[in-house]
Amino acid sequence: MLVYQDLLTGDELLSDSFPYKELENGMIWEVEGKWVVQGAVDVDIGANPSAEGDGEDEGVDDQAVKVVDIVDTFRLQEQPTMDKKQFIAYIKKFIKLLTPKLEGEKQEAFKKNIEGATKFLLPKLKDFQFFVGESMHDDSCIVFAYYREGATDPTFLYLAPALKEVKC
Repeated sequence: MLVYQDLLTGDELLSDSFPYKELENGMIWEVEGKWVVQGAVDVDIGANPSAEGDGEDEGVDDQAVKVVDIVDTFRLQEQPTMDKKQFIAYIKKFIKLLTPKLEGEKQEAFKKNIEGATKFLLPKLKDFQFFVGESMHDDSCIVFAYYREGATDPTFLYLAPALKEVKC
């Protein structure tokens, strides 16, 4: 299994369990999320509840909760929204922090294509939810989520150069 960590913080943000599609010369990975129900598992073990007691659950919380699979799996933390000015400031800082961590061809491709990726993201800002990894570090790579028109499940966008592949 491959896990993709934030190159800046080490937070796990994605794994190969979630297929991705490359956009903007490979600068952005698009991943489909799904709403899933957690909890409220009704297991019938064939026992007679009246013989086992008064039929009450013994402290078991069986409340079903709907979560987005990617957010839940990687414990992503939602962040406040950004306007254009805040986003540009974030991208400038992101470029400054990430560029020295990339080597050779990766660094050149990043410098060449980050502007196109930024222009791809800018018009969608008002539609995005913003997430970072579990550590909620200030320098985290942001994961963008939005709903396509008519979609009930979110689509996530990752800045691919900031992801480090780790074999588990």
